Amino acid sequence: MTTARKKPTISLSPSRDIPFNQLVLSQSNVRRIKAGISVEELAEDIARRGILQGLTVRPVVDENGTETGMFEVPAGGRRFRALEVLVKQKRLAKTAPVPCVVREGGIAEEDSLAENVQRAPLHPLDQFRAFLTLREKGQSEEEVAAAFFVSVNVVKQRLKLASVSPVLLDVYAEDGMTLAQLEAFTVSGDHARQEQVFERLKTSYDKSSYAIRRMLTEGAVRATDKRALFIGTEAYVEAGGMVLRDLFEGDDGGWLQDVALVDQMVADKLKAESEAIAAEGWKWTEVAPDFAYGHTYGLRRLHGEPVPLTDDEGATRDALKAEFDRLVAQHESGDELPEEVDERLGELETALEAFDERPLSFDPEEIARAGAFIGIAGDGRLRVDRGYVRPEDETWVEPENSSDDEATDEGTSAGDNAGGADSDAVAEPEEDEGLSPISDRLMTELTAHRTLGLRHALGEHPDVAFRAALHALTLKVFYQYGSDSCLELDLKTVSFGAQAPGLNDSVSAEAIRARHESWTKALPKDSAGLWDALGDWDSDSRAALFAHVVSLSVNGVSEAWNRRPRALAHADQLANAVDLDMAARWSPTVDTFLGRVTKARILQAVAEAKGQRAADRIAHLKKGDMATEATTLLNGTGWLPEPLRTPGRDTVADMSAVELAVVERAEVADETAMADDDGIADDDDVAAMTIAAE
Repeated sequence: MTTARKKPTISLSPSRDIPFNQLVLSQSNVRRIKAGISVEELAEDIARRGILQGLTVRPVVDENGTETGMFEVPAGGRRFRALEVLVKQKRLAKTAPVPCVVREGGIAEEDSLAENVQRAPLHPLDQFRAFLTLREKGQSEEEVAAAFFVSVNVVKQRLKLASVSPVLLDVYAEDGMTLAQLEAFTVSGDHARQEQVFERLKTSYDKSSYAIRRMLTEGAVRATDKRALFIGTEAYVEAGGMVLRDLFEGDDGGWLQDVALVDQMVADKLKAESEAIAAEGWKWTEVAPDFAYGHTYGLRRLHGEPVPLTDDEGATRDALKAEFDRLVAQHESGDELPEEVDERLGELETALEAFDERPLSFDPEEIARAGAFIGIAGDGRLRVDRGYVRPEDETWVEPENSSDDEATDEGTSAGDNAGGADSDAVAEPEEDEGLSPISDRLMTELTAHRTLGLRHALGEHPDVAFRAALHALTLKVFYQYGSDSCLELDLKTVSFGAQAPGLNDSVSAEAIRARHESWTKALPKDSAGLWDALGDWDSDSRAALFAHVVSLSVNGVSEAWNRRPRALAHADQLANAVDLDMAARWSPTVDTFLGRVTKARILQAVAEAKGQRAADRIAHLKKGDMATEATTLLNGTGWLPEPLRTPGRDTVADMSAVELAVVERAEVADETAMADDDGIADDDDVAAMTIAAE
């Protein structure tokens, strides 16, 4: 008869409660490096909900192998230390029973190692969902944060991650995307939109979190956009608008999703502001969020007088200036300003600027024929440019000598009578008794001689000639209808018939506008005083004004109907002379370049800046997607299209084959790193905040 074979049995180590004062920490614990939450935080967690996992202990024996009644703890050392903290705080009795698993055989170090290695960390998604469950069961974000010793912002982030589309969460659970990518999808709460972008991401070269955020916010208005700053995000939200926010990266206030609402609120606010300004009596007002660059060309600017300070305002300004000077004097020898002093100086500067930038007052008669432009400045403030007179609204003064009797020789020029054959045919008027005025004819001849003499003399005095030219050109720029110069010089300013996107708010436009305003304040209000004022200035000031005035006449615009190859060649020479770097003033985007050229040109740009390999990776995309991807690739490279390049100045397009190879190798390294990134590194901080007790 065959005997049945007995199945092997497994004996588990017994568990028992052991008083805390009979436990000692073992030197066999393999954990040497602190990680995760602190012992103090673990102690608070045990005090709140009790110990969730017992200690692994071994009996302590004497030299003869006899048990001493004490037990060492080779596994669970952090829990032991947390209990020790509670005992020292007298929140736990020394004899309090501690649940323990008593081990006898094997190696103590193996117990400690196995307990830590065999434990599977909680997947981050499980923690996100657990936080959400606690929230749904009535715990506030603050309560959850306090229970797990994290900040409220961390709880908000975890809840936001749990609210992403279930489709994307399943992908993340299967390691189909990194934590950083999942974080990017939280920018939008629209699950359909998230899934749409995820499908688009599959065919995209750039799968970075930045690209995901950019795709999700396409069409939205950034909170830093001047329209959003003008109406205010709070007012937009109160009106029912939705703001997309990023809890994981700085988003500068987020994105305003309802563009139509933004535009309507901007229009309504501008209309209200314009009505108040029109009530000042201006003949006309023009209202728009943006005005084309050069929109004031051909209009005369009125020079108003600053509204004088009242006695109280003057006293306040003097007190602020005295405090500012005192603080500067006290800390000018120090290497660094104290924070409170720096903050106070900033407040004083702002207050003093408000006094210095007083509103201008205009003559009521001038207001009645002038107008104002009302728009939005680049920083979101209301921009009101008052006091512009159109040519048709000018009041022209009739010449003093307009009678027919005194206009006999009006049509004759000095050049026509500088010794012509028929000059003797014109009879001089008969001499009357007494002193009669010089005839117009004779006056013309005499001043013709004087003009030639003046030309010769001026040619021998370069400094005076420079001043005279500066005087004439300044009259043209700042006093459009002034005729106070005898120099037949003219200065034309191009008005840019075809406006480039954002031209009026560009870096260059803002700098020119600020410089022009500073000169306007420095020049006399009446053109009659300009000559003497220029004479009083030093040579550096005159040279700076001359450079500004001449710069306004530059026209390097290429237009199909106006072929000027030599002028454009001179623009290149001028750019070279001033070492013009357009990369600091312009960058290629979908709107400015990439979305308005062929796919071939997009690929050429990427190849020049990042190498042929980068261009090949986006060659399969559709035109719109290709332009978007190229914007990301070209960002920060300094690449410029040929019309913006300065001859003789190095650009990324001039890189050698060796340099491009280096760039391509860097791209390959980045791509490899991205492929190797399975999200584990991003999840370390989450794993450290799973369950507080070990």
